[in-house]
Amino acid sequence: KRRSSQEIKEAQDVELSELKDPQKDSDRVKKGKEEWLITIGICTHLGCVPIGGAGEYKGWFCPCHGSVYDTSARIRKGPAPKNLAVPPYEFISKNKIKIG
Repeated sequence: KRRSSQEIKEAQDVELSELKDPQKDSDRVKKGKEEWLITIGICTHLGCVPIGGAGEYKGWFCPCHGSVYDTSARIRKGPAPKNLAVPPYEFISKNKIKIG
């Protein structure tokens, strides 16, 4: 997901104490490439596929059981126990990202 400056700011401003699975936004993105959030789009509750740009925090929403993720793909509400996973990845050129 290519995040807007507003989405990045919202993710960075969250108090870690508010999170079920506390993780800084800066730990989920590459330094200098904060606009790009690379995540695995599988709900950590039961493996459903959340809808992007949806839910109370405008991150991801899993309509199956109501898990809500923020713009850093961190779990904010619902039964999911963990944040959406961030796979190993690297930027190999301006227009290419290698995942895995």
